Amino acid sequence: MIIRFWFILTQLIRCRAQKQLFVLTLSMAFSAVSQANSLLDVEVRHLASTKVSNLQTEFGSQVILAVNTASKCAYTPQLRELETLHKRFSRNEFSVLGFPSNDFASQDPGTEAQIADVCYVNYGVTFPMFEKISVRGESAHTFFRSLSAMSGSDPAWNFHKYLIYRGGERVIAFPSHTAPDAPELLAAIEEALSSIPRAVALEN
Repeated sequence: MIIRFWFILTQLIRCRAQKQLFVLTLSMAFSAVSQANSLLDVEVRHLASTKVSNLQTEFGSQVILAVNTASKCAYTPQLRELETLHKRFSRNEFSVLGFPSNDFASQDPGTEAQIADVCYVNYGVTFPMFEKISVRGESAHTFFRSLSAMSGSDPAWNFHKYLIYRGGERVIAFPSHTAPDAPELLAAIEEALSSIPRAVALEN
């Protein structure tokens, strides 16, 4: 009788522990999804334009490569390579997003109209370019502060790259010297494109 009592008690404790673990795991998953959604839930004005986009609404279903650009940097020719990358994967729900910044050695000092000429005319950019912002320090735009926090990597120079999984669920940083056609970046993009968003996985 005593043995049976302890067996039943042990089973109850085990079931309760499993239930608590399940609830904790589910809570952590929803917390991560909430944090991810808040990453992209920002409004940003397009370059040299009055159009404003909410990144979650417009790009939340896509894999994103966010890049802080500059017009007078040794890495500026990466704009052409980023355009090639954008076209290569755009049919697979992928987009490059450019954010001009004058934070590093004042290498993007021009007006937004001048920056637009460099991007659209000189380098044939068709991927979305947004307003000129700060990407580091206390004055950094909310979006880039969140990217830095989630990836654990602050922009150290122009053309720092953040690979953002669908819905903003994960962020991986790549330094400026990583070329848009670098094997490690291409492999990471393909992995992100093949991943199932956590929100979808929870529904199933």
